Amino acid sequence: MTKVLVATEKPFAAVAVDGIRKVVEDAGFELALLEKYSSRDELLAAAATADAMIIRSDKVGEDVFAAAPGLKIVVRAGAGYDNVDLAAASAHGVVVENTPGQNSNAVAELALGMMVMAARNSYDGTSGSELSGKSLGIQAFGQVGRNVARIAKGFGMEVSAVDPYCPAEVMTEAGVAVCGSVADLYRNNRYVSVNIPATPETVKSIGYDLLMSMPKNGVVVNTARKEVIDEAGLARALDERADLKYFADVKPDSADELTARFGSRVFFTPKKMGAQTAEANINAGIAAARQIVAYFKDGCERFRVNK
Repeated sequence: MTKVLVATEKPFAAVAVDGIRKVVEDAGFELALLEKYSSRDELLAAAATADAMIIRSDKVGEDVFAAAPGLKIVVRAGAGYDNVDLAAASAHGVVVENTPGQNSNAVAELALGMMVMAARNSYDGTSGSELSGKSLGIQAFGQVGRNVARIAKGFGMEVSAVDPYCPAEVMTEAGVAVCGSVADLYRNNRYVSVNIPATPETVKSIGYDLLMSMPKNGVVVNTARKEVIDEAGLARALDERADLKYFADVKPDSADELTARFGSRVFFTPKKMGAQTAEANINAGIAAARQIVAYFKDGCERFRVNK
């Protein structure tokens, strides 16, 4: 019998597990749960007999693939998949998939929530500003970026976006202005929503020059990856411009130092919380289960992210 392992250091909500179980068992497969595990050995032992795995932010590398000779597919319940070693997966003949779009609304709502928080001076009792009429630049127009645009337009914001991998007509059809470059995006927008993945091209790509080019009272909201920020450049820009703010759902390595130096001009969630809603939790988990069933039943690899 095909065995599907749900390996989650941070467990799914119980209702999500129930939904995953129903999808898996209705397909005639076996479900195994490994929740709140505390050691790598526990993960390796559980993976040893698995044919498929559903994970969240759990790290899956060469050690897992080597320990699980029968493993054929790993599905990351969420959009980002940099916690999976894709080269190692391919070397072992394992398909890796993600579940794009399942938590995008949750992440987008958090991004706008942090913009409101920044605009209202972290609710410190002083007079803030409104989002209506302000300019917002969206860096990457994938599922999260599109939801950010939709919600921001509801606030009455003027929205533009840049994404070399997204056709311009997709942006224009969403009522979003097409920005010619990343430099223009930062130069022309009071708010910027960062939604890019961490790749060799993007790591530390957002730093001093981009931040210093922003209009007065510029705010950057990062719900993507901490690695895309040049933290030294960020600190330098915040030091030289008292009007800038940086709010993130991805705690930087220098979070304590930044908070000590810049106070409420920076804000970081205690852990990555973009997908931490009941709805996103359920959607991503059940989507992962359905993708595994589709893979074994029909050979479907629609959401494959490795070669």
